[in-house]
Amino acid sequence: MGQLQSQLAKAGVAVVAYDVLFSEPELNPAMQVVSHLGDRKANIVNTLEALAPDIDADIAFSKTLNATDTVLGMLFEHQEDILVGNLPEPIFASEIQPTELPIPDFAGHVANVKVLQLNSPGTGFINSAPDGDGFVRYSMLMIKHNNNAYPALALEAARLYTLADEVKIVAKPFGDGHSVQGIKLGTTLIPTDDYGRVAIPFRGPAFSFPYVSAIDVLKGEIDANLFDQAIVFVGTSAVGHADLRTTPVGVQYPGVEVHANVLEGLVFPELLPSRPDWIDGAVVLLLLLIGIITSIVLPILGVFGMTLVALFITGAFIFFSFYAWIVWRLDFPQVAVLGLTITQTTVLGSLGFVKEHKERVQIKSIFDQYVPPAHIASMLEQPDQASMEGEKRVMTVLFADIREFTSISESLDAGRLKAYLNQYFSPITRIIFEYQGTIDKYVGDMVMAFWNAPLLVDDHPELAVKCAMQMQVQVDALQAQMKEQDFPPFAIGIGLNTGDMNVGDMGSEYRRAYTVLGDAVNLGSRLEGLTKFYGVGILISEMTFEHCPNIIFRPIDKVKVKGKNEAVTIYEPIAFKSEVSDEQLEELEAHNIAWQLYLSQCWQEALPAFTKLIELQPQRKVYRLLCERVREMQLHPPGENWDGSYTHKSK
Repeated sequence: MGQLQSQLAKAGVAVVAYDVLFSEPELNPAMQVVSHLGDRKANIVNTLEALAPDIDADIAFSKTLNATDTVLGMLFEHQEDILVGNLPEPIFASEIQPTELPIPDFAGHVANVKVLQLNSPGTGFINSAPDGDGFVRYSMLMIKHNNNAYPALALEAARLYTLADEVKIVAKPFGDGHSVQGIKLGTTLIPTDDYGRVAIPFRGPAFSFPYVSAIDVLKGEIDANLFDQAIVFVGTSAVGHADLRTTPVGVQYPGVEVHANVLEGLVFPELLPSRPDWIDGAVVLLLLLIGIITSIVLPILGVFGMTLVALFITGAFIFFSFYAWIVWRLDFPQVAVLGLTITQTTVLGSLGFVKEHKERVQIKSIFDQYVPPAHIASMLEQPDQASMEGEKRVMTVLFADIREFTSISESLDAGRLKAYLNQYFSPITRIIFEYQGTIDKYVGDMVMAFWNAPLLVDDHPELAVKCAMQMQVQVDALQAQMKEQDFPPFAIGIGLNTGDMNVGDMGSEYRRAYTVLGDAVNLGSRLEGLTKFYGVGILISEMTFEHCPNIIFRPIDKVKVKGKNEAVTIYEPIAFKSEVSDEQLEELEAHNIAWQLYLSQCWQEALPAFTKLIELQPQRKVYRLLCERVREMQLHPPGENWDGSYTHKSK
C-alpha cells in the first residue's frame, strides 16, 4: 500500500481516499521469527527486534500518507461491543451539540490501526444507507458516535480537496429541538435533509468514472494527465468482495463509485438535488387538488376510464419530477402523490366495480370452485352461458388415480399424507385448468374432471388428451421432488371417454355440486381402472380417439367392460404428430400389423409379430398380454362370429 500511495503522489494526485479498512496490523516477518525463537538465540532476537521497524508494512505505509492529502476509511456498527481500531479527532464545528441533532447514531466502530490513524490527514466513514427497498439513493454525510459527529469518506475528501479549514453543521429549529439544514464546507453551504443526508447525484450507470488497475499504478503504466490534481478513490469493484450496491441507475453498482458520485456533488454543489421547505407545502396542495379531482371525476367513469385518468396523473407527475430533478435539481417526493392516486383509483374503482357488476360477481362466486379462471372470465363476459340447470351434452370426462395408493397411505402418517396429496393435486389441478377442464371432485387420491361445460369447447376431446399427457409429464417431474422429502414414488393411471353426459348443479337442499352423470362417465372411470391391467399411463375410448387428429395413438385392445355388452376399442396416446420420432413410428407400424393379424384371427402370423415387439420393447406389458392371448386363442379359437373384443370380468 505504501508503494501504491507513493506512486499516486508521484503522479500528482490531489487527494487519495481509501474505501478500505486497515483495522488489523500487518504481520511483521521479523517479529514472526522472534515469536518462534522465543528465548533461544538472544543475539538473533535482538537483531530482528531492531530490524522490525524498518520492515514493518504499516510503518512504511504511514510514512507515505502525508505525501499527498489522504483519507482513510472507517466503519460504524450498531453493536456497542464492536470497538476496533483508533478513531480520528472530530472535525465538525457546530453551535448545537451532535446529541441534539437527528443524525444516525452508532454504538460501535471498526477503525484503523494506531500508526496509520496518527499519520493520516483525514478519515471518513464508508457506511451506506439503503432505503427500505434496498436501494441506495441517499448518502449520510455524518454519523454520531459517543456524542461526537464524524464525516463521510466523500465529505472528508472534499474538505481536503477544497482546503476548507473546518466543516460546520448548520442546524435549524424543528419542534422542540433541531434538525440539520446543511453542512458548511469552508464558505460553501451544502443543503441536506433533516438527518444530514444528500440525494446522490449519480453521473450514470456503473463505471461512469474512469477506473485504473492498482497493478498499472504500481508499474507506473498510467496516464499522468488523468491523475494530475485528481481525487482518487481506492477500492474494489469485484463481485466477490461484496462491496456492490443496488442503486436507481443499476444493481451491482460498485460501492467505491457511490462515494465518487457523492464527492462530485460536494465539490460541485450545483449538481446536488435539494428539497427546499416550500416543496412540502407544494406537495400538500397537490395532494388536495388530486384528491378533489379524482373524487369528482373517477366515480362517473368506467374501469377503463379510471385507469386512463390514473395513468395520466401518475405519468404527468413522474415526468414533472424527473424534469425538476434534471433541470432545477429539485427532489420532489413521489410516494405520497403516487400513493394517493393509486389508492383513490383502487378504492373508487372497486366500489364502482362492485356496484355495476354485481351479477358477474355472483356468477364468479358460484362457478369459481368448479371451473378454471379462463372460463370464469368468459362467463363474466357471457353470463347467459353460465347456467346451473341440468342438460345433456357431448362431453369428455377424465379420471386420474394414484396406483397402489392404499399401501402408500399406510406408510405415511396423517400429516405427511396430507402434504403428499397436496403436492400432487396442486400441479395436476393447474394443468387441468390450463387445458380448460372443469374439476368435478376429488375422492381420496382420485381426481375427476370434464370438458365442454359450463362453457362450450369445440375441441374438448383433444384438449382432454393433451391434458392427460401433460399430467403424466408432471408426475414424472414430481418424482425427484417427492424423493427429496422422503415420500414414496408413485404412478397414476388416467382414463378418458367422450359421449353424451348429463351435467348440472345436482344434490340436495343441504349440499349440491356441479357434476356430470351417465354411462359415458362410467366408461371413463372403467378405462382408468384398466390402465394398470395393460401397463399404460393413459387409456382413451374410440369416441375420444375420433376427435384427436393431431395426436398419434396405439390401439391397445377392444374390450367389453363389466356390465356392458358393447365392445369399445381403446387407445394409448403416444405423441403429438409434430413431435413423433421415427423409432416411435416404426414401432407403431409393427404394432398395427400385429394388431390387424390378431383381429383377423391369423394366430400363426400374429404370434411372431407380437414376440418381435416384446423383443423390441420388453417393458411394454400390453405386448406380453396380447402375445399370451394369441396363444390362448390358438388353443381355444373364438369362432367366426368373434368381434375382436375381450371381456373384462372385473372393474
